[in-house]
This record gives sequence, structure tokens and C-alpha cells, in this order.
Amino acid sequence: MNPEATRRTLIIGATSAIAHETAHLLAEAGDELFLVARDPEKVTAVRDDLEIRHGVRAHSAVLDVLDLKRHEEIVSVAFRTLGVVDLVLVAHGDLPDQRACEASAEVALRSFSVNALSVISLLTELANRLEAQGHGTVAVISSVAGERGRRSNYVYGSAKGAVSLFLQGLRSRLHASGVRVVTIKPGFVDTPMTARFKKGFLWASPERVATGIVRAVTRPRDVVYLPWFWRWIMLVVRLTPETLFKRLSV
Repeated sequence: MNPEATRRTLIIGATSAIAHETAHLLAEAGDELFLVARDPEKVTAVRDDLEIRHGVRAHSAVLDVLDLKRHEEIVSVAFRTLGVVDLVLVAHGDLPDQRACEASAEVALRSFSVNALSVISLLTELANRLEAQGHGTVAVISSVAGERGRRSNYVYGSAKGAVSLFLQGLRSRLHASGVRVVTIKPGFVDTPMTARFKKGFLWASPERVATGIVRAVTRPRDVVYLPWFWRWIMLVVRLTPETLFKRLSV
């Protein structure tokens, strides 16, 4: 790839299964990468593997996303290192135990902070930088869980719903500046985070979702369901009357 045409990409939550697979696809395409994750050993290992396997330049930094005071610092370091940021993937999060969240407000609020507040904080810093830059794409992994409150995961779902709604407004704000905002809504994905769940035909691999993300950031789409059939499943879910939905064991 022509060095002048190299896409410079920032990935936050880079050691998650989906982000890791996406990073490999982007590195294979020749992207220069800046990886951010909580575990220093894991993010260093991913960085070194990408450089060796794909022959690209990769950088890394360590961040606990709950340390909100460091968000501006990390974003600044990434922009300073890359010079220009063409693509951002925000991919961090956790899947809490719903029963534990019901039993403890502290547990519920921590999960909401990881899955929503930290994302909003980082996006605010990123949006200001990209708006001033005048171009770029932000792709954020939300979830189909954010489309309706379900008894089985409404704490996680409410956080993802908040992120999706925030992204709608951010997309409108940044449109005139030439910055794209893409909401990625995966369905069930077979990752270490979902290891305790029984898998079925609706489950997708991280590789399949990563391929969808790479495709999505090059196309003029605002919201992308991965795999594609979740768009129609969630249409049925959204249209189900509340009087019936609250009786369902979902």
C-alpha cells in the first residue's frame, strides 16, 4: 500500500475477541494501528503479532476505561502518534450477571459505567478531535440488546441502548464536518464473554462479525446489524406489544 494512502486506525478495547479479529483484517489491508486495552501483556502481544504477521506499524497503550480522567490523555497520545486518525473502532465492554445487578446497585452501576458512560466519555473526546480534523469514521460496537428492555439482561441492554441513542445524536452533529458515525449492532457472538451460554444457530463467530465491521466502515451505512438477519429479528421484537412482551421469558 502507498504510505501516503495508509489508513490510520485507533482501536479501543483491542484485545476483545471481535476487535482482535477486526485488527487482523485491518492490518492485512495495510492499516497503521494504535491499540488500546486494559491488560498490558495482552495488548503488547496483540501489537507484536500484528506487526510480525502483517508487516504493519502498530502501537499500543494501556487504559482502564473506568479511569475517565485519562481518556483525554489516551486520545491525545493516539492522535499525536498516528498524526491523523482515519478510523476509530470502540469495542470495549462487559456482559454482567443480570441477577448480580438486580441484587446490587453498585454492580449495576459499574456495568453501566463500563458499557455506557466510558463509551460516551471517549466518544466526546474523539468527536472533538475528528470534527476539528474534518474527516474520519467512528464505528462503535453497541448491541441488539439495546433495542428493548428484556428481563434477562436489561442492565446491559439499557447501557447499550444509551450508547445507540448517543450515537444517533453524534452522527447528526458530525455529519456536516465530514465525520461518519457507524453503529454496529451484533447479535449473539461466540466469545469468551459469552462462554457460559449455550450456543445455537443464531450465534456468529467473532471472525464473521469482524468481516462485517470492516465492510461497514467502507459503506454509507449508519446502523449495521451483524449478522444481517438480526435487523429483521429486532423488527419483530420492537413491534411486539408491551402487554405481551412483558410476559415472555426473554
